[in-house]
Amino acid sequence: MKHLKHFILFMMVAALLLLVFGCSKPPEEEQKAAKAAMDAAITAGADKYAAAELDAAKKLFSAAEAQVTEKKYKEAKQGFIDAKAGFEKAAGAVEAGKKAAAEEATKALAALEESWKTVQDSANKLAKALKDKKAEWEADAKSFEEGLKAGKESVAADPTAIKEKADALKAIIDKWDAAFKEKAAGLLKVKK
Repeated sequence: MKHLKHFILFMMVAALLLLVFGCSKPPEEEQKAAKAAMDAAITAGADKYAAAELDAAKKLFSAAEAQVTEKKYKEAKQGFIDAKAGFEKAAGAVEAGKKAAAEEATKALAALEESWKTVQDSANKLAKALKDKKAEWEADAKSFEEGLKAGKESVAADPTAIKEKADALKAIIDKWDAAFKEKAAGLLKVKK
């Protein structure tokens, strides 16, 4: 009987130890799920169109990984669950971010087009005075038109790529705007 009591007590302690240590393992499944959600968000374009949401989720993920290192598995598990939700939120925000970026790019291209019309008007008014720069003007005008067309065509596919194109187009406008103002100022001096 005495041995039976000790055996039962031993089994209860062993079961309790298994329960305690069995629950204290790293939350690998939650970590894998959060990692998969992060990869999906990045693939969807969250790094471009939902960067704030993606960064917040990455911070949660990093904090959860630190908790695993510190063997705080319960907190880490919740951290990975929260990170996964954050990555899913970021992936969901991609379409809205992409739409906003497309609208912004479209407005920027429209503003460039308006500025270009002003530059073209100046070119038409000063055509006779610009004989020495006619070939350069025509090359830049062609380059601008092609760049504007390419920009408009790529807005839907990748609106964030427009910034580089817009900067190049703006440089052409600025170059000729300055040249035309200089030429017009020179012509005014000659008339006086």
